Amino acid sequence: MFPGMGPGTRPAPPPFARMAADPLRWRLLRELAHSDRRVRELVTLAGQPQNLVSYHLGQLRASGLVGARRSSFDGRDTYYHLDLARCAQALAAAGAALHPGLRLDPAPPAPPAARGPDPCTVLFLCTGNSARSQAAEALAQARSGGRVQAFSAGSHPKPLHPHAVQVMAERGIDLAGQRPKHLSAFAGRGFNYVITLCDRVREVCPEFPGHPGYLHWSIPDPAAAGGSEEDTYPAFEQMAAELETRIGFWLSVAGVAPAPASLQEA
Repeated sequence: MFPGMGPGTRPAPPPFARMAADPLRWRLLRELAHSDRRVRELVTLAGQPQNLVSYHLGQLRASGLVGARRSSFDGRDTYYHLDLARCAQALAAAGAALHPGLRLDPAPPAPPAARGPDPCTVLFLCTGNSARSQAAEALAQARSGGRVQAFSAGSHPKPLHPHAVQVMAERGIDLAGQRPKHLSAFAGRGFNYVITLCDRVREVCPEFPGHPGYLHWSIPDPAAAGGSEEDTYPAFEQMAAELETRIGFWLSVAGVAPAPASLQEA
């Protein structure tokens, strides 16, 4: 008799398998893996009624795979985002539930020929270019070991926030010499990716030549968290942690493996 789980044993599928098994939920997960989206955008992309899309978004939110934030541009809107770290954990758990020998490894980076001879270029945009986009620029440059050329700008630049400098210094990155820049400074310049980090700047983001990949990450302005300067510091820590996670996953999309710690630029 072959070994098995025994008659009558019916273990439930792991949560990720249950969520991803539905074709519409899988489509929503795929879209949110690419960029943060509003409901009406997901309705258009999925080609399904809004009530159905909203129902399945509710299921994904209840599972913890998808999160939501009110738009800073229009408080009546909500941006949905995929929690990639939670998805990675859920996928690993699903593999282990099927067989203890299964292990999910990160996808290898694209070979250099697929990326071309030039480094990947990315422009990060937010409103003030005082915290979010500056931190993203520095993290992309550092975590790729210089294989990504990152830039940042804002629609209404203002001085670099001291908390942004401090929170990045704790990650071994020096922002002290950075200066805010207006997005017009990059007008007419081509990039592989343009990533908006602010709901407001997404609404005014200009077209860039060369058909770059446009992504949106709806990340709150940490300076708008309220309270004293000391009270807002945790919001900057949360901003840096979220950017670190998102950029780590984005490097695989860009075909650039994260550099070993010994090669990461400080």
